[in-house]
Amino acid sequence: MRGEAALLAGAWGGMAAAGGEGAEGDSDGGSEELVLTPAQLIRSLEQAWLNEKFAPELLECKPEIIECVVEQLDHMEANLKRAKRGDLKVSVHRMEIERIRYVLSSYLRCRLVKIEKFFPHVLEKEKSRAEGEPSILTPEEFAFAKEYMANTETYLKNVALKHMPPNLQKVSLLKSVPKPNLDSFVFLRVLERQENILVEPETDEQREYTIDLEEGSQHLIRYKTIAPLVASGAVQLI
Repeated sequence: MRGEAALLAGAWGGMAAAGGEGAEGDSDGGSEELVLTPAQLIRSLEQAWLNEKFAPELLECKPEIIECVVEQLDHMEANLKRAKRGDLKVSVHRMEIERIRYVLSSYLRCRLVKIEKFFPHVLEKEKSRAEGEPSILTPEEFAFAKEYMANTETYLKNVALKHMPPNLQKVSLLKSVPKPNLDSFVFLRVLERQENILVEPETDEQREYTIDLEEGSQHLIRYKTIAPLVASGAVQLI
């Protein structure tokens, strides 16, 4: 296991320089950027993936993580082309590339599925967000959501609505498409200790109460209660 870990560390070791070069190139505007080690980068990708997979709503996009991972995967592919054929390290590095590529693809698919499922609410949330508030969509996802909504409206009109009485030819997709169920329960692992988390009662006889979340503990709790903690990275959905 130590040998395999060393091989994987070597595979990612050469990518730190590539990530650093990208950061320097984007620093002309004077903005500070967080520099991550390869291991931290993959951990951030896996955390974003699991949160997106288990959260009932579409979460804030992570374009900086996606771009950096794609760049480093390309860097690893280039390194493999220069490696000797038959070298054991090539096979190990190739498996690591495929693993990371799977996580990245699954993360993007999860987001697309949610956009298709909740597209009116996603676009409404994007439309109503305050100036300076981060977008939950990348530009490509926003274009996809708008096109998906336009195609849905056109399909409904051509297939059904135009054949109905005039007073029934309009439909509100915002009211027709179900909203994300923020009251659903999720499993989570606490990454940073949290105090006085307000928990809503489950029945009319109960009252609101507060709990403390200890670092490393795991809980089953209503998503709406801990949604801000997911966004801040204080907890990890599992």
